[in-house]
Amino acid sequence: MASSVLAKPFLGASAADSVSAFGSPASDLGRRPSLQFLIRTSSSRKLQIKAAGSTFGTHFRVTTFGESHGGGVGCIVDGCPPRLPLSEADLQLDLDRRRPGQSRITTPRKETDTCRIYSGVSDGVTTGTPIMVLVPNTDQRGHDYSEMSIAYRPSHADATYDMKYGVRSVQGGGRSSARETIGRVASGAIAKKILKEFSGTEVFAYVSQVHDVELPQELVDHETLTLDQIESNIVRCPDPVYAEKMIAAIDAVRVRGDSVGGVVTCIVRNAPRGLGSPVFDKLEGLLAKAALSLPATKGFEFGSGFAGTYLTGSQHNDEFCMDENRRIRTRTNRSGGIQGGISNGEIINMRVAFKPTSTIGRKQHTVTREKQETDLIARGRHDPCVVPRAVPMVEAMVALVLVDQLMAHYAQCHLFPINPELQDSLSLSSARRGIEFAPSEEVANQL
Repeated sequence: MASSVLAKPFLGASAADSVSAFGSPASDLGRRPSLQFLIRTSSSRKLQIKAAGSTFGTHFRVTTFGESHGGGVGCIVDGCPPRLPLSEADLQLDLDRRRPGQSRITTPRKETDTCRIYSGVSDGVTTGTPIMVLVPNTDQRGHDYSEMSIAYRPSHADATYDMKYGVRSVQGGGRSSARETIGRVASGAIAKKILKEFSGTEVFAYVSQVHDVELPQELVDHETLTLDQIESNIVRCPDPVYAEKMIAAIDAVRVRGDSVGGVVTCIVRNAPRGLGSPVFDKLEGLLAKAALSLPATKGFEFGSGFAGTYLTGSQHNDEFCMDENRRIRTRTNRSGGIQGGISNGEIINMRVAFKPTSTIGRKQHTVTREKQETDLIARGRHDPCVVPRAVPMVEAMVALVLVDQLMAHYAQCHLFPINPELQDSLSLSSARRGIEFAPSEEVANQL
């Protein structure tokens, strides 16, 4: 049926009593401008406005797509700087850390999560145009979710997706599945490479708590922490003794068809000073939003976190001092590397709490889509504890925030020559050690 073009008054006011954007009545339109929208409608259906929430970032912008049991999942990255050496192998490392079927304490779903870059890279370097990454789904079992098409899983997104959209993808939870995070991890790997190449910035996350097994903070040296330490065991805890305790805690609930939660700690070393902005775009606020957008997250702590409430100001304040290179530092780091919403060059640290996995193999009381009370034993393959696989997800979201803020800071504060008495050059990869930056051989060949 043919479409028509209609002039719609702002906010849906009728033509008779419409007002301009400045409050003047329709009769005043000859003297003051009126804000109107041209909307193309079809006479056969009502206009529908659909909200979206699948794009993250401003300058380094990421859109994820796909569903748990659809054809595949992935991302489109827009705003990546050109001439960055990039290959599928750069992304695959973190995707392998995130993939299912890694060990007995993760979901047994078997996916290789092999990625392919379809655009934005030519002759091994980024072109500055959108990068598309796709990972196909190969081990779907849609029949496992037949019960979930009728009854809502307690504490899952089944009910709220229906409440919002009136329709949902049942198999695997669709977009509410943790499989959606593949796009985050792939784009986060690109972000981590930019940070490492440009400013020597490193992002590391690890499991610091599983259920009631909590790793004492003093057992991990954030100055020397390495990826090998984190990846030395299946639970991704850098301390081998506590790692065994955590694995035992997960095994205990796994055999009962139950689940437990935990905490992922994330640190950032060599973060450039000046990232973040005052008031509404404080860096810790942006990191909190990024972390809490991950599936199953329920809490976020930064720096001293809630423990800081037990201290006085004199106990909590980070006193300033000069280091051996005549750079301003802090003696302690209860601020977590950010003060006034802006990074200060110290190690950024945060903790993200994950709830127990919602889908479990035990009988639970619920209701159906027809609003009848019933019992449900959920089938499907799910993690008894999400935190081991959440480690690369947290790293990815933190890296995405930092790259986006690095670009914003560079554009605003480094467009003109900096004040060398107060500001650092952002491209000093070894600035924290007071030596000149030398790009890697791989990057130097592209310059």
